[in-house]
Amino acid sequence: MTDFLYNIDLQVFYFINHFMANKLFDKFFPFITEVKHWYLAYIILWLILFIKGGKAGKITALAIIAAITFSDQFSSHFLKDIVGRIRPCNALSDVRLLVSCTDSFSFPSSHAVNNFTIAVLLLRVFKKYKWILLISAFLVALSRPYVGVHYPSDILGGAVIGAAIGWGFAELVLIINKKTDKISLKNKSIE
Repeated sequence: MTDFLYNIDLQVFYFINHFMANKLFDKFFPFITEVKHWYLAYIILWLILFIKGGKAGKITALAIIAAITFSDQFSSHFLKDIVGRIRPCNALSDVRLLVSCTDSFSFPSSHAVNNFTIAVLLLRVFKKYKWILLISAFLVALSRPYVGVHYPSDILGGAVIGAAIGWGFAELVLIINKKTDKISLKNKSIE
């Protein structure tokens, strides 16, 4: 059964890494897979949430810091070491490698975990932005097998793990938001 699933994973990997290859994607996916290209967008989004998002925005902005710290450490320094899966760029000889290949393990994709953590956290609190959040997370995740550094199951597993973490942190934000609403209503009635 494991060989069967690995063969499917391998075939999907080659479909994304080889068959989907074209000049446009060869520029687009290496660009969006690089975290530093997202820093400005992340900072702007965080500042908008914190400054213009009201109480829920402030709580969510703080939760984002906690969620991304947790998701990144959990995936990069715990799950990867437990699973110990070798990256396709280190295991396969015919990978189209468009970025540098590290020696770190492959499962789960921390890019997928982190992006789906934030996407699900934000879409649970600010529902009207769900499509842009999910599409962005999906494209970053898809970039990983395209550039040759992750198997499709790495990004699928990362998306599921990230979505679960994001959902948990969103629930926490919603609970805190409700409790602070009750406290402020109680304080107003006392005055």
